[in-house]
Amino acid sequence: MATITLKGTPIQTCGTLPKVGSRAPAFTLTAADLSDVGLEQFAGKKKILNIVPSLDTSVCALSARRFNKEVAALADAVVINISADLPFAQKRFCDSEKLTNVVNLSTLRAPAFGQDYGVRITTGPLAGLMSRAVVVLDKDNTVIHTEQVPEIAQEPNYEVVMMAVKKIR
Repeated sequence: MATITLKGTPIQTCGTLPKVGSRAPAFTLTAADLSDVGLEQFAGKKKILNIVPSLDTSVCALSARRFNKEVAALADAVVINISADLPFAQKRFCDSEKLTNVVNLSTLRAPAFGQDYGVRITTGPLAGLMSRAVVVLDKDNTVIHTEQVPEIAQEPNYEVVMMAVKKIR
């Protein structure tokens, strides 16, 4: 269990992020067209899992925009925004923001994702949503970098995340 904060008030997650060097847990999440999408669909790419409570909040929107910009020049990398938002809302957000370098996936039919990645919030007003976290995977789905953002209202450390992605061969 990780203790994080929501505007300074402690809240907890169900576990901890996958360990660096371990194989990322497989998942099947829901895409905008309601299809099932698994980690294997991104084979051969470096992956940034941008896990957020909801794209309908200012900090989550900021991180989606920033990662969209950061990954634009990397042909072999993909940003996967993962939240509990409905796929329709995720699509509307990306369409309105003109974000073309991210893939949105919903935990709509996959409550196990939050448990498997240790990011499901278990206490406080956001219980049931995902915490703000970033997990970087190499082309073979080995965990290269993780960041459990300690304060929900804080953005992740983009520079460290992008350095980790750029080091992957």
